Amino acid sequence: MTGKFRSFVVFAEMRTGSNFLEANLNAFDGINCHGEAFNPHFIGSPKNEPILGVDLKTRDADPKVLLSAIRNNTARLSGFRYFHDHDPRVFDAIMADESCAKVILTRNPIESYVSWKIAQETGQWKLTDVKSHKAAQAQFDPKEFANHLEALQAFQIKLMNRMQISGQTAFYVAYEDLQNVEVMNGLAKYLGVDEELDALDKSLKKQNPSPISAKVRNYEEMLKALSQLDRFDLTRTPNFEPRRGPVVPSYVAAAESALLYLPLRSGPQAQVLRWMAELDGVTRSDLQTKMTQKDLRQWKRQHPGHRSFTVLRHPVQRAHDAFCRHILPVDKGSYVHLRKTMMRRYKMPLPEGGPDGHYDLAAHHKAFTAFLVFLKGNLSGQTSIRVDASWCTQTQAVMGFGELCLPDRIIREADLGKELNDLADVVGRADAPAVQPAPIDQPYALEQVYDEEIESLTIDAYQRDYVMFGFSRWK
Repeated sequence: MTGKFRSFVVFAEMRTGSNFLEANLNAFDGINCHGEAFNPHFIGSPKNEPILGVDLKTRDADPKVLLSAIRNNTARLSGFRYFHDHDPRVFDAIMADESCAKVILTRNPIESYVSWKIAQETGQWKLTDVKSHKAAQAQFDPKEFANHLEALQAFQIKLMNRMQISGQTAFYVAYEDLQNVEVMNGLAKYLGVDEELDALDKSLKKQNPSPISAKVRNYEEMLKALSQLDRFDLTRTPNFEPRRGPVVPSYVAAAESALLYLPLRSGPQAQVLRWMAELDGVTRSDLQTKMTQKDLRQWKRQHPGHRSFTVLRHPVQRAHDAFCRHILPVDKGSYVHLRKTMMRRYKMPLPEGGPDGHYDLAAHHKAFTAFLVFLKGNLSGQTSIRVDASWCTQTQAVMGFGELCLPDRIIREADLGKELNDLADVVGRADAPAVQPAPIDQPYALEQVYDEEIESLTIDAYQRDYVMFGFSRWK
């Protein structure tokens, strides 16, 4: 045996031909596949026989003991089959181990689903002789199949992403390839085994060789349901926006109350912070800010029953706030350089020295619409300028929170007064102050320039937020 691999894993699913693949791998003297080694219900096979001296109890206590035994078996190249619902505790270790060869077995999902349904009906999961064959038809369930398909696709995407990140490659095998001895020999060569098979192991037989139309009771209903599936994911909103971290230093904890605010930039932070200070009868400087992750954990332990929240703002308002606060002025620190680049490279019609007496409503409308056009390209990864937290999608920002601290409540700015009163009541503060109105954007209010064009451009730029949070027209 030669090659760089010390073990292997076959990523597969039920009814994809993985038993047949395993039987043929085990036909090589230098290869030993140990079945579903990390199936949560048994070890290897339903017989529950120990694998390389590791029994079910030992594996359940620490699955990495079995993973290590497989990897360190020098007698033959050892491996196993792994399905999407097998023990998740070993997945990261498997993917991180570049000396573990990855084999990915796939099958048309409707075929594997129908085969699975028939096996459930008959109780027959393997066939070694046609005389023992049990016949049945499957009853197609649209919702069940949709869930089945979603789970398979999610796992395949996860696999692909992890392989890309780690720079690894896999050996792909389709269900139809399993009957090709040359493909099987090619797989052995990929694994570093020099021997070849003259013929395939034929001990396992195909259980249901009939066409799908003959194997499904409600075939016409199945066709109708399948025609409604978005096979190519045409309705998906592509996302090229960079991921965002949890940004813990931006979190704000109340001075006394067990409330934690997770701000979204270009939102109503000023109103919320003023309300939090007034709730405990302190000033804004008394609120706890610039926390580290350690500080956050300590605060949570010290405030049992705490509640965290964030506040969504309508994308049109948020974009206008970001534009008026950071792009239009000429005295906003690092944004000055962004502003110059926007004017030079993206021809944004901004007033050179900032808004002055010549900067009227028409000029503001023209500049803001140009900013919205820029945002669409920026959020789609088509510009050289960073996606700033002040105008990133709220969807991406909330997902970033989720790495460390998901908000208990996501509040919409339109419901801010009622929702904050409810939160105050939850943490034992019945005398909550009123929420002050938001300050008007300068130099012009959004109401003064808002029209159908602005709404349309905002929808184009922030389609993810409109879909995710169900935003409708601003006015």
